[in-house]
Amino acid sequence: MKASEADILIVPGFKNSGPDHWQSRWEEKLSTARRIREVEWHKPVREDWVQSVVDSVNDAEKPVVLVAHSLGVAAAIHAIPQLRKPVVGAFFVAPPDVTNPDIRPKHLMTFGPYPREPLPFPAITVASRNDPFGSYEHADDITSAWGSLLIDAGEAGHINAESGHGPWPEGTMVFAQFLSRLKAPH
Repeated sequence: MKASEADILIVPGFKNSGPDHWQSRWEEKLSTARRIREVEWHKPVREDWVQSVVDSVNDAEKPVVLVAHSLGVAAAIHAIPQLRKPVVGAFFVAPPDVTNPDIRPKHLMTFGPYPREPLPFPAITVASRNDPFGSYEHADDITSAWGSLLIDAGEAGHINAESGHGPWPEGTMVFAQFLSRLKAPH
């Protein structure tokens, strides 16, 4: 599948993705990419975030590819049962452990636990060995349940602009290869 054949839905995490974040850069470069809009980026409410994903997917004109980072992964996963339009694939990056009582701010725990049902579409999850918001072991556990391919990003922090992943060329290459293997629904 080509990027032009899909609606690429950018699902940022807590506090949104700033201008130097790889998600913002991808949104600028990919003509069919659009970011979901949240009413409140700094005090996320699970039901509101999930509904934003549901509405964005259900309003899509083309098959959707989700590109979610951090808390956006949790919102996207919780939205799946309510989707009426086809999602052909998902690219998840740095899923936080939303059941960890040490997570800050505490209200992020309202996004947990993750559903553990297998995903109804292909997915790749990229996780870091030293992500302060979720262990690699946690990512391995949930992606195994989902049937997602897990990619080890090594010691990459939270895979955001603060950890040096503004342009993130490795992520761009993995996403491009993933996208090329997706098939449009018939």
